[in-house]
Amino acid sequence: MTTSELTEPTRLRMVAADSRRFGLIALIAFLTLVDLFATQAILPSLVIKFGVSRATMGFAVNASTFGMAVAGIAVALFGRGIDRRNGIWISLAVLAIPTTLLSQTDNIIMFALLRVAQGLCMSTAFTLTMAYLAEHFSSRQTTSALAAYVTGNVASNFFGRLMSAAVADTFGISTNFLTFAALNLIGAALVWFTLQKTSAMMRADAMGEPARAAWKGPLKDAELRACFAIGFLILFVFIGTFTYVNFQLVATPLSLSPMALGLVYFVFLPSMLTTPLAGRVAAGLGPRVGIGATLALAIAGLFLLLTTSLPVVLLGMALIAVGTFLAQAIATGHVSRTASRDRTAASGIYLASYYAGGLAGSFVLGQIYDRIGWTACVAVLVAVLACAVAVAQVLKTPTV
Repeated sequence: MTTSELTEPTRLRMVAADSRRFGLIALIAFLTLVDLFATQAILPSLVIKFGVSRATMGFAVNASTFGMAVAGIAVALFGRGIDRRNGIWISLAVLAIPTTLLSQTDNIIMFALLRVAQGLCMSTAFTLTMAYLAEHFSSRQTTSALAAYVTGNVASNFFGRLMSAAVADTFGISTNFLTFAALNLIGAALVWFTLQKTSAMMRADAMGEPARAAWKGPLKDAELRACFAIGFLILFVFIGTFTYVNFQLVATPLSLSPMALGLVYFVFLPSMLTTPLAGRVAAGLGPRVGIGATLALAIAGLFLLLTTSLPVVLLGMALIAVGTFLAQAIATGHVSRTASRDRTAASGIYLASYYAGGLAGSFVLGQIYDRIGWTACVAVLVAVLACAVAVAQVLKTPTV
């Protein structure tokens, strides 16, 4: 029976069921990734605590992206035989361990290593969830399901940063990390009680070529390679922007307090409303035009960061968030739809590339910020997004 043949009550029940499932997906994403960017909201306080340079602290905080990239590759190579549900909840439960230990360390090297460990756990859960969604939703629903997951990612950026700033400012940095460890355990419990076991799917998916060769297929596909590159460039810009703009916001003439810095991240609210529309944008414009248009919006936002007016800077941050999250959701959906086989491998490689871009952005922008300044940072970020728009020109609209 086609959608057009369904009765109105049946259609509404299906829409309601999808809404509930997409809401659950968004909540799992929130609890999976809430640790990733929340620490950025307390960067200035961490610089003071550890007594290191802004570039060093920025790199240590974003060392989690290295763990994300490594785990993405590992899951791509060996993840086809893993039961998705078990892999996800165990990763989130283990994530609570390094998060708790972060509350106890005063050593910058240990801090960075614990952030890497967090990244390993988060990426494993993230990659397996992407594969789970691709396997449990129809081709038509996959982009919307993945957009819901990215929406949860947006929510984790907003609420995570806001919570981190508020808890650290009120109760201290140690309590902040203990709070997030509790959220990790809540995420593990949610996955345990809500997701279906997938052993049958895993047996079917594991048939065929050896696991070690799984990554070769996605890398041979020109469109998937383009998506991997786009993911790298998107997080390069996102991490580079939202790590070092913090130092601009607390410096003169803006001079925001730590608590006010947390409130700044209300700029992510518009993204929570727009990211679920990624499926419609991709369907209406196609991935090439969709990614180009959304990243053009982000480029416009970058230019606004050069002003000294707080409202204008906040508008620029909001535009960057809207544009990059929409583009990420479109690219993620395109990966899942293009990779008809080895979706776990394709998802893992995409995430490895994506988070490698974040690590590169943290390192490169940190050096530029400390040596040349913010204007040079913005110029580099604009150039990187322009490259992403150019790479997106090879993408084609799926025929089904």
